[in-house]
Amino acid sequence: MNAPATSQPERIQQLQETVSASRLNTFSQCRLKFFFRYVLKIPKAKTPALHVGTTLHSTLKAWNKARWKEQPLTTTQLHQEFAKAWVESQEQERVAWEGDETDQMSTAWRLLETYIRECPVKLDEKPDAVEVTVETDLSAHGLPRLIGVIDLVQSGRIVDYKTSSTTPNPATAAHLNEVQTSVYATLYRDATSRTEEGLELHHLVKLKAPKIVITPLPPMSSEQQTRLFRIMESYQHGLDVRDWVPSPGMGCLSCEFFNECRQWS
Repeated sequence: MNAPATSQPERIQQLQETVSASRLNTFSQCRLKFFFRYVLKIPKAKTPALHVGTTLHSTLKAWNKARWKEQPLTTTQLHQEFAKAWVESQEQERVAWEGDETDQMSTAWRLLETYIRECPVKLDEKPDAVEVTVETDLSAHGLPRLIGVIDLVQSGRIVDYKTSSTTPNPATAAHLNEVQTSVYATLYRDATSRTEEGLELHHLVKLKAPKIVITPLPPMSSEQQTRLFRIMESYQHGLDVRDWVPSPGMGCLSCEFFNECRQWS
């Protein structure tokens, strides 16, 4: 027997009870896009870029877990994990392929090889945590529960993996990812009762000659946490008043909900 469908008010209530970095970012980018994705849950095929990113994340998770167990993967084992993740990701979500899938798979593998070869993390240094799900109760601040999955914690530093088709600028990368890094820092501090040593963005850049760009960041400042809490307040208020107004801009050109947005009223 199928479970009864969740009504719109029920979905909105659930979204108000917990919040993640991805939801906050989507809501800040465009509230109508948030409505389509999280409230109406309009299904969309996954883009090739997102599929590559998901596959690399899954493979790096396996690589880091093996390091945590002090049983590092060989290149052959790593490729097996990569091939498995590539297939499983497509089984979970259809991919809207553009061009040859085989070429894109080859590019993704070369990118992964480059990361493993040039990775600044010492292979014999055991991680503190790998792909850990964390949540914290912020009701004392009048805010919902904050949830997130941290890719890697290494020697007290929070590491987040990114894939990109262009070389990131350090200042721009820090700004664009501040919500996410602040979320992770807040979760880390609540879970460990310690302040992180810092944060790192590990960009795997998909160029003809793949490269790795590491952006080190200092621990979250009190000003950054205040900004995060204000963004969360805006999120709560927006859901309270059902504010689904769109934010037209250049980002619309790559938005999966472009056609739905054109019909919005």
